[in-house]
Amino acid sequence: MLFFLNSILQSISKLQEVQLSIKREDLLFPEISGNKFRKLKYQLAEVLQSKTTTILTFGGAYSNHIAAVAAAGKKYNLNTIGIIRGEELLHVYSENPTLSFAKQQGMQLEFVTRESYRERDSVLYIENLKKQFGDFYLIPEGGTNALAIKGCAEILNSGDRDFDYICVPVGTGGTLAGIVSSLLPHQKAIGFSALKGVFQKGVVDSFTSNTNFDIIDTYNFGRYAKIDANLVRFINNFKSKQGILLDPVYTAKMMYGIYDLMKKGYFKKNSRILAVHTGGLQGVAGMNLHLKRKNLPIIYV
Repeated sequence: MLFFLNSILQSISKLQEVQLSIKREDLLFPEISGNKFRKLKYQLAEVLQSKTTTILTFGGAYSNHIAAVAAAGKKYNLNTIGIIRGEELLHVYSENPTLSFAKQQGMQLEFVTRESYRERDSVLYIENLKKQFGDFYLIPEGGTNALAIKGCAEILNSGDRDFDYICVPVGTGGTLAGIVSSLLPHQKAIGFSALKGVFQKGVVDSFTSNTNFDIIDTYNFGRYAKIDANLVRFINNFKSKQGILLDPVYTAKMMYGIYDLMKKGYFKKNSRILAVHTGGLQGVAGMNLHLKRKNLPIIYV
């Protein structure tokens, strides 16, 4: 079973009298890595203790969540169904590294229109899916629910108590919610939104009463999954100097933001920052295909 694990800490740099370290959640598992391991841990335990043998979930073309659920299904001999946004992908998914991987892991892929996908949280839509596929354990898009928050609360441990700031990329807000729920009074979490807006604050507030956190969307590079040559150069530079590959959708944007804020004196002098590497490296191959089509520099792996 997915048991309790602590990830290693790696010191990165000292800039403007601030110490930066990175928490290598990306190294926990090769295929169920980072925050996806944390989010799925207790949900998988619940599935395995039940009579249900099928997991159904949702995601886009390059979803880390889809890849992780598919890999977990294979590992624990569970059937998995992925409802994928975009019916146009049906005939080209074999060219998509994420979806081909999910298929290889045994996931049944069902491609739906974007209009239909928007109904994924409605009771009627879920009931129709049950009529189509039979009984299943439902995991929401991105994996965020109460059990996911419980898992993400285990990211921080007693060895992290000396850090003043905990930085984490933000998508749905589930990982940030788990981290915020486990913060010590002297600590502050900073979520770097991978997309426009800070709507995830409502998600965090719904799972914890702790208020020692902020969400910043300054470094989203325009929108979700959008990057440019500047961010690619940053990723490659970081890999060259630190030996750590960053995923372009989440962790790279966070690290770019941290470095910029350090230069601007955002963090208190002599403070210690812990950046959480949430994994997602499976998405690099797909992003490189996109970058090549745009004649942009690619990410070195």
